[in-house]
Amino acid sequence: MLYAQPETGYRTGIEPVLMAACVPARAGQCVLELGTGAGAALLCLAARVPGLTGCGVERDPTMAAIARTNMAANGVAFEVVEADIESLPQLPLFDHTMANPPWHDPASTRPAQPRTAAAKQRGRGGLVPWIAALTTATRPDGTITLALPAALADEAAALLAAASWAAQTLVPLLPRQGRPAKLVLLQASHGKTRRNVVPGLVLHGEGQSYTKAAEAILREAGVLDVSATAKFP
Repeated sequence: MLYAQPETGYRTGIEPVLMAACVPARAGQCVLELGTGAGAALLCLAARVPGLTGCGVERDPTMAAIARTNMAANGVAFEVVEADIESLPQLPLFDHTMANPPWHDPASTRPAQPRTAAAKQRGRGGLVPWIAALTTATRPDGTITLALPAALADEAAALLAAASWAAQTLVPLLPRQGRPAKLVLLQASHGKTRRNVVPGLVLHGEGQSYTKAAEAILREAGVLDVSATAKFP
C-alpha cells in the first residue's frame, strides 16, 4: 500500500488499522469514516474487502487532500469530503461507519502543532457530536465501530445505547499478555441491549515485536474476529 502523510506533526498509529480489521463489511456495501485523516482505515478496509464504496470525512483541508492522493495512488475510488462532523453535508446512509475520535483531555498540555492538537484533543462536546453523527449516518441494519481509550468505553457505550445502538461488542487491545487494555474497539448494532466482550487482542510479545495475531492484521490485512464473545456487565 502507498501511504503519504505529513512529514511533521500527527502520525498515523495502529488504531485505524485495527479498527478497520473488525468492520464486517462485504463487497457491494458502503462505508463511512469520520475524521479520516490521511485515509488509513478506509485504505485498509478497501484492501481487505474489494468492491466497497466509501466516503471519508475530514475537516482539515491539508489532510483531506492527502487522503484523496492516497486513495488515487492505491486505486481506491472512495470520496473524501471536507467537513466538520457537527455540520455534515447531506449524505446517504451507510452500511458501516467508523471513527477514531480525538480523546486526549482538552485541559492537558496542547501540542505545538495545531494539526496534532486537532487530531488528539477532544473538543468541548467530547464524544457526543461523534456518536450523534455516526448514529445518524448508519443504516438500522448496519454497524458502528469506534477506536477509543478504555477509560471512555462506558461513556461511548451509554451514548450509543441512548440512540438505540445497544447491541455492543467490546474488543480490548492488550499491550501485553496479562496487562490491562489502554485502548479498545467498540462495535455497536441497532437493537436491544446486549453487551459482549471478546478475549482481546494481545499486541506485543517479547521485546517490542508484535504478536503473530497482531502482525496478521497490521501487515497482511487480516480480520479481527469479534464473534467469540463472553458476556460482561
